[in-house]
Amino acid sequence: MVERVICYRAPSTVADVDAVADWLRERVDATVDVRDRFLEVRRTDDLPERFARARVLSPYDRETGNTMLGTILYEERALENPEREGGVLYDGVRVQRALNDALPDEERDLEILHVAVLDRAIGTWGDHDGRWHKRVNVLGQPALVSVPGLYEAPAKPEAYYEEKQRHALLTGDAPPREVLENRVQGEFLVEDDPRTTEALCGYVLQAYHFLETGQAFCEREECRLFNAHYHEDLIGAQLRDPEFCDEHAALYAPDA
Repeated sequence: MVERVICYRAPSTVADVDAVADWLRERVDATVDVRDRFLEVRRTDDLPERFARARVLSPYDRETGNTMLGTILYEERALENPEREGGVLYDGVRVQRALNDALPDEERDLEILHVAVLDRAIGTWGDHDGRWHKRVNVLGQPALVSVPGLYEAPAKPEAYYEEKQRHALLTGDAPPREVLENRVQGEFLVEDDPRTTEALCGYVLQAYHFLETGQAFCEREECRLFNAHYHEDLIGAQLRDPEFCDEHAALYAPDA
């Protein structure tokens, strides 16, 4: 049984992890604490090299890692200045192992769940189609929750990608959020979206649910525990009522 949840902030993002922790406290039977950035408070000397080894080199190449000196130096700088990191996809399982090794012995018990909210894009390899897939979270210990993954992992409406490409051809830049929202039908989240914190709540709860019950996700689209593959479904699950299906409302609804 999970007795304590420790959430780690992601200060280079708009995610308010303290607010996520407040939301979680009302729904789980565990103590919920908040700490500063995991990659700061649990930094080890080998983390730059381990992030370098976790780099995805190609969408269709299972092998990861580039340990050239320049890459390791980049990872060192990214740890020191996270706002300068970007555009790199990491093997979420490799990152999880690295962060697990950084946990202190006294906090390794599975009664304590660590949730590292990250400013990195993470992915997992799909054996079924032979390619990498971006993820919002990787469940386990510690659980990883990727803020960039919230924007990038679920598929957006096709018109979104068409408008983004058209704008880039004309201006050389990515279109502002308001341009995309005005010209593309359908709902989706984009970088620094003000709904980020609210949407992340369900993904942190998924991490708790997995360690507590051994079950990964819910198959019902109206539930916070649903693993959405499209932005429309993400918004339906995380930002609209009801919060939970009947089964999981009995476990997690505040008035249950």
